Amino acid sequence: MTPRPAGTLAQRKRQLVVDELTQAALGLLVRDGFDAVTVDEIAAAAGVSKRTFFRYFASKEDVVVQLLADLGVGMRDELARRPAEESPSTALRHAVWCSVDACADHGDRALHVVQLILRTPALLARFLERQAQWREELAEELARRLELDPADELYPQLAAGAALAAFHTVLQRWSDSGGAADAAALTDRAFAVIAPALDAVVRTGVSNGGPGAT
Repeated sequence: MTPRPAGTLAQRKRQLVVDELTQAALGLLVRDGFDAVTVDEIAAAAGVSKRTFFRYFASKEDVVVQLLADLGVGMRDELARRPAEESPSTALRHAVWCSVDACADHGDRALHVVQLILRTPALLARFLERQAQWREELAEELARRLELDPADELYPQLAAGAALAAFHTVLQRWSDSGGAADAAALTDRAFAVIAPALDAVVRTGVSNGGPGAT
């Protein structure tokens, strides 16, 4: 949910249409509920045709889920920037917090998007599909940091999955509180639970060839 660069005139025009469709869809979906709103109504509210809608989005689910699409990229990039000497739990906590903060820092709009996704089965399914992609990306970065072979070791995917479970749980608690819960404190609490398992790799090694092995 970060601002995009200006780009070319054609890109700016495209982004303007995307933004108008997104705003129209979000307003209707939050007010009336996901199942009650049609693509025709979203297109009409944005002042475009149904054909134009499908030029930019494959479905009304995509309109909502794409608002959180950059969160996975943000997590992966933040993990890649973390100091090499940091423990896996610390590096992953910072990576997850980067994306949680991106939601919490955008106020009511982000809160409404998160609530809509988590409370709508069709949207939640699409969001979980995105998280599966993020898990693969985080696992690749973890394997690189720890010099592990992701094809042989289980740790990278398991650790990435645990971090994303923490992310999802924090979003759920923050959403359920109507944005009143302290997202930073929730993130810290979540990682306090999973940190011992995440950092066991450093203390004992993943396998005979893993970090810390003798």
